[in-house]
Amino acid sequence: MPWRRKRARAEARARRAAERATDYVDSRLPLLEGGRLLRKAFPDHWSFLLGEIALYSFLVLLLSGVWLTLFFHPSMMEVVYHGSYRPLDGVRMSAAYESTLDISFDVRGGLLIRQLHHWAALVFLAAIGLHLLRIFFTGAFRRPREVNWLIGVTLFLLALAEGFAGYSLPDDLLSGTGLRIAQGIMLSIPVVGTYVSMFAFGGEFPGEDIVPRLYGLHILLLPGLLLALVSVHLILVFHLKHTQWAGRGRTRRNAVGKPMFPHFTATSGGLFLMVFGVLTVLSGVAQINPIWAYGPYRPDVVSTGSQPDWYVGFLEGSLRLVPPWETTVAGHTVMWNVLLPAVVLPGLLFAVLYAYPFVERWVTGDREEHHLCDRPRDKPVRTGLGVAAVCCYGVLLAAGGNDIIAYAFEISVNALTWVFRIAFVLLPPIAYMVTKRICLALQDKDRERLTEGEETGEVRQTIAGGYEESHEPLDEERRYVLRSYGYRVEEGRELSAEESER
Repeated sequence: MPWRRKRARAEARARRAAERATDYVDSRLPLLEGGRLLRKAFPDHWSFLLGEIALYSFLVLLLSGVWLTLFFHPSMMEVVYHGSYRPLDGVRMSAAYESTLDISFDVRGGLLIRQLHHWAALVFLAAIGLHLLRIFFTGAFRRPREVNWLIGVTLFLLALAEGFAGYSLPDDLLSGTGLRIAQGIMLSIPVVGTYVSMFAFGGEFPGEDIVPRLYGLHILLLPGLLLALVSVHLILVFHLKHTQWAGRGRTRRNAVGKPMFPHFTATSGGLFLMVFGVLTVLSGVAQINPIWAYGPYRPDVVSTGSQPDWYVGFLEGSLRLVPPWETTVAGHTVMWNVLLPAVVLPGLLFAVLYAYPFVERWVTGDREEHHLCDRPRDKPVRTGLGVAAVCCYGVLLAAGGNDIIAYAFEISVNALTWVFRIAFVLLPPIAYMVTKRICLALQDKDRERLTEGEETGEVRQTIAGGYEESHEPLDEERRYVLRSYGYRVEEGRELSAEESER
């Protein structure tokens, strides 16, 4: 039929045109390679969402932060307030504090966006911290992902600096107290501390340059570094493929999960909308950082019961726990009670985080590539160290509010400080030993389940008059998972991980 021949010729011309267009674009852009990337598999597990929550909180921070820059005035020039908040009418304050009040009370939706920005910052840092813990406890930092671990730790460090810079910008009494503490930390650095403080503040505290300088860091340098490192981090996740939990069909050479498009894209997009929605609801119903209640910063006033955001609470606690130690050397006074907790301790913390993957590889001699996640119970030493570190952090975080706790429970703040000092020394090693024993006990339980089966809860009496509990064999999937972690049964005898490998 003529119309069929015409249709076939039209289809052939369309096919050739599509091929030419594809070749043209692919010669200039990675079109075909990008198509393969769209089919990349992403393993599906709730613990993997922590990194995505951090990413989407960061996007909310960028969006809300761009909006806030349109109204914030980063200046410490003294002005007299005559805005909508009548209790502060006629009060002298900095232009930065005045503009923050204007955003909160005079700009439509300003308070909502400001609180959205603050809540997103808290969730961003919390998600990064939990994501790092997940990576640590599952061993996902090992070869070939050591570089990505270093990038993640750097992201956490930059996020801490970014949060502190943004927290200090309103120049209210609470943030000004934090800046005063920061200046004390700078002054505690031997020899160069005075010069560092004078440079940062532009003169004697409080100076006139700290807010404009923090503003430049907060909206330009630190976000740029964060955005660049997040991009590199995601590229490495694509290149190295995602880690996954052991299971049937999952090996060290593949990745089993949802394809990036359309399944993973759809679910991840839904997660972004959920994160955005939850943060917006929090911003509307949960008040945070009410700067108007604190008032403008004055160097001779300290807000009662002032507490920093949680992510620097450990630094506050460490400052409160160290006794007032001083040493005078050649006319220079070294303030150990500030230098040790505020400079040395954070430096050691991040040095350990950066070095840990390489130290563990050196101690264990493990130079193999790992693409399957470890169960924490199967690495009792690493898990014990992680729990000890978390306990240490928890003690410091609680110590940062020792005055509030003492007031609420009507106990001596001095006695409570000594309780926290003792807990800081004794609790981490106790937590390590207890965690290690629990991990070993869970391993023994897994061996028993693999050998004898799962307990059914049914108890029956034997002919001899005793009692025994019945067991049923594990299903094949669970047996496969347990065997993949190094244990199997042969001829009725339990084999260790070393024997299984042989």
